[in-house]
Amino acid sequence: MIKKPVLAIIWDMDGVIADTGIYHCRSWQFAFKKQGKTFTEENFQSIFGQRNDTIIRKIMAREMTQSEIDKIANDKEVFFRDAVKSNVTPFPGVITLLKMLEPNNISAAIASSAPLENIHLILAEAGVAEYFQAIVFGREVSEGKPSPQVYLKAAQKLGAEPANCIVIEDAVAGVEGAKRARMHCIAVTNTHEAVGLNQADLVVDSLEKVGIRELERLFNSK
Repeated sequence: MIKKPVLAIIWDMDGVIADTGIYHCRSWQFAFKKQGKTFTEENFQSIFGQRNDTIIRKIMAREMTQSEIDKIANDKEVFFRDAVKSNVTPFPGVITLLKMLEPNNISAAIASSAPLENIHLILAEAGVAEYFQAIVFGREVSEGKPSPQVYLKAAQKLGAEPANCIVIEDAVAGVEGAKRARMHCIAVTNTHEAVGLNQADLVVDSLEKVGIRELERLFNSK
């Protein structure tokens, strides 16, 4: 009997599952203010989707020890988890699309730069944790997006070949990473304009516009 290939959707979380951007921005402002640094919305837009250590090095702009980086990151994430709790609402179309996957034999994973604690909190608050068979978080890989590592790790956990994966992203670095992983990519313009996401195979302004027909077309494309 020939085994059917595993088909998979690999989801980014922040900006795709739920709108958490304002809480991340405020949390970074809190953490960097303690370091005497100003952090603007423009700074946030330029680093959105990147790993904490990458963000901290860019903003601090000096050599830093790992303990210094860890302290700033911890200040940020503790503030974030407190701020976001009870304030998580899935974007339109997310739950509907997730509910379509299992009946169509499509697996799902999260591939996020966020700490694991954040992922568990947001998925639980959004009421979608049950739909994911695997999670890859920031510290599980040595390189952040746009490196393809996080997507390849997610595919490996699901037992799927990259060519049989579709990544859903909202950030420029995420789209680039997905294509470097040789995966199909859907970009949703929740946080960035379409012009910056044009490397994706499909760009939509809402996941309400993505159904099984669109997924099948991407899975069948070369």
